[in-house]
Amino acid sequence: MDEIPINDLSSRVIGAAIEVHRSLGPGLLESAYEKCLCRELSLQDLPFESQLALPVKYKGEVLDCGYRVDILVAGRLILELKAVETVTNLHKAQLMTYLKLLGCELGLLINFNVPVLAHGVSRLSMGAPNL
Repeated sequence: MDEIPINDLSSRVIGAAIEVHRSLGPGLLESAYEKCLCRELSLQDLPFESQLALPVKYKGEVLDCGYRVDILVAGRLILELKAVETVTNLHKAQLMTYLKLLGCELGLLINFNVPVLAHGVSRLSMGAPNL
């Protein structure tokens, strides 16, 4: 997947999320969307890991603090899934921290609890947090 430009990978993932949202609509738990999105990514032959442990490195020590990345696509794109009424700055900060800890350049914050999924997708990157 390294040969696919990150923006193309992002577009494919957003398309997969839209397909899940089109089938299910808003109103379910985050865990349901996660499982369905994983199935859709598999159907589209996109490699991913779900519920990836995210240790925190602090002063030379690697600490397991219980953090988990919802989905990491192709080892390069973090997906943070939500099913909330409103995405907050705290949600965005969480994704930015995950990007920093994993050394990834791009993440998608996807809120499935919206009428039109395109309105629930935020692209965040280490270089420009408000893409």
